[in-house]
Amino acid sequence: MAETRLSFKEMCARFDVTPRTLRYYEYIELLQPERVGRQRFYGPRELARMTLILRGRRYGFQLEDIRQWLLIYEKDGTDAQMRTFVEAADAQLDELARQKAQIEEAMAELRRMREETRATLADGDGRRTG
Repeated sequence: MAETRLSFKEMCARFDVTPRTLRYYEYIELLQPERVGRQRFYGPRELARMTLILRGRRYGFQLEDIRQWLLIYEKDGTDAQMRTFVEAADAQLDELARQKAQIEEAMAELRRMREETRATLADGDGRRTG
C-alpha cells in the first residue's frame, strides 16, 4: 500500500487551514514537509504533527508548548510526551476554569445591567428631554 502524501493545497484543505498558517508552521519548524523542487509533500509524520498542533491550539496551548511536546516525542518517545502533556493539561484545565469563572461573572453583571436598564426604560425614566 502506498504511503499517504498530501500536496500543500491538499494539506490546507484536509486541516482547514490557510496557506499562510501552514507556511508559518513550517517557518517555525513545527512541520518539515518533503520538498521536491518547489513542491511540498506531507507524509504520515507531518499529518500526525498537524493533528497534534491543531488539537493543542483548540485547547488553548501556546505553539511553544506544542513544540516541546513534539521535541520530547522525538527525543524521549511517547511515554515522556504523554507525561508532559498530562502535566500541561492539568495546568490548562485550571486556567480554563479560571477564565470560565471570569466570563460567567461578566455575563451575570451584564445581565443585571441590562435588566436595570430595561426597568428604567419601562418606568419612563429613560426618556431624553430636549
